[in-house]
Amino acid sequence: MRWRVFVDTKLAKYILKRLILAIVTIFLIITITFFSMHAIPGGPFLSEKSPSAEVTAALEAKYGLDKPLGEQFVEYLKGVMRFDFGPSIKQRGRMVSDIIKEGFKVSMKIGAVAAAIAITIGLVFGSLAAVFHNKFLDKLIMVLSTAFVAMPSFIVATFMLLVFCVELNLLPANGDTVGGLVLPVIALSLYPMSYITRLTRSSMLDVLGQDYIRTARAKGLKPSKIIFKHALRNAVTPVITYSGPMLAYILTGSLVVEKIFAVPGLGKYFVSSITNRDYTLIMGTTIFLATLIVILMLVSDILYKIFDPRVDLS
Repeated sequence: MRWRVFVDTKLAKYILKRLILAIVTIFLIITITFFSMHAIPGGPFLSEKSPSAEVTAALEAKYGLDKPLGEQFVEYLKGVMRFDFGPSIKQRGRMVSDIIKEGFKVSMKIGAVAAAIAITIGLVFGSLAAVFHNKFLDKLIMVLSTAFVAMPSFIVATFMLLVFCVELNLLPANGDTVGGLVLPVIALSLYPMSYITRLTRSSMLDVLGQDYIRTARAKGLKPSKIIFKHALRNAVTPVITYSGPMLAYILTGSLVVEKIFAVPGLGKYFVSSITNRDYTLIMGTTIFLATLIVILMLVSDILYKIFDPRVDLS
């Protein structure tokens, strides 16, 4: 009983420490993003036809850009705490928070499906590669996983767009339709799927060599029961650890992939905000995505400590 209380206390201290670190990290992200955007030469109202000084002054007063920089930062920080990133400079009449909500609904669906595919197929392929170690299937899976790990998602997305949408005309190139979301999901899932395959294979090979697995085989247990009930359950810990970075990769990769396939997600708005010099939308999407990634990494670390009691919590 005392040992359990001691472990729970250590776990609570670890979670608290990680939570404080996450809050500090998010504050630094907001600070760096805000001051970096204000340090960029030029301004959000510059275009091919520059407005007059009177018009520029009126616009700066409307968006609060005429105030001292420190005062702007404090006001912006208060707004971020309420999930209020201010109005979009280029998309008149729209709030940045509304744009983020609208785009993230689509990005979240694509990311969730891509993550589910990556984890499911990665665990299956990794297990098969470990079971058929050094055989043809193992070598084939490792060659394919190495190839997909080496290729960035935007390269895969561009290649699939040319082959399946332009040359073969099998799928629509527009991400507005359900069929048009197939290729973006595949492009986003290939890298994490391949990485999980390699992680699972390595972990499974280590587990399959343990004494309790040999004991299970000696007792005459079915190979499928040994693999899925005993070996895979204990080999899945590295995958849990990788879940945070995987979701972060899918989120950041979707920024470019969504633009390639014209998916009306958060990536489309983010890329267009850069080209249009929409400063408030750039800051809002950057802070939102970075904060989401920090939270996902925090959850991943906590789950890793919970699922693997061997890890030192000090």
